[in-house]
Amino acid sequence: MRIAFACDHGGYLLKPIILKTIHAAGHEIIDFGTDNAEISVDFPDYVYMACDAVQRKAADRAIIVCGSGVGASVAANKLKGIIAGLCHDHYSAHQGVEHDHMNVLCMGARVIGAAIGEEITRAFLNAQEDHDERFLRRMSKVRKLEEFGHL
Repeated sequence: MRIAFACDHGGYLLKPIILKTIHAAGHEIIDFGTDNAEISVDFPDYVYMACDAVQRKAADRAIIVCGSGVGASVAANKLKGIIAGLCHDHYSAHQGVEHDHMNVLCMGARVIGAAIGEEITRAFLNAQEDHDERFLRRMSKVRKLEEFGHL
C-alpha cells in the first residue's frame, strides 16, 4: 500500500517510529512532514496534504500524528471521502478499518508512547475492510450523512 504520513510539531516525536514501522511492513511512504518539533506549524495544513493524497488516490491510506490526535481527526473528517479515526489502542485501529472502513489513522504523540504507536500502526496497516452486509449498510448511511447532512 501507499501510505501518506503527516504530523505537526506536536506529533513529530513519533514520526521516526511510525515511518520505520510502515517501511518494515513493506509499504511505500509519502511523507508530507513536518520535519522538526521546534517550529510550530498548523496541523490543518498537514492533515490536508495527507488526506488530499487519499482523495486523489495517490495514497491508499494515511496516518496523521499531532499532539493529542483530536485536531487531526476533526480536520480530516471535514474532507469528503475521508473516514478518520482517533486511535490510541490496538483494537480500535484494526476494528476501525474492518467495520468502519477507516482510511485515515490519527494518533496523539503526547498521549501514547513509541511502543503503542508502533503497535497501533501495525494493526491499522494489517487490517482489511469487512464487506459483510451490515457494515456496508452502515457505511452507506455514513456516506449519506456526509453528502446530505441527514439519513
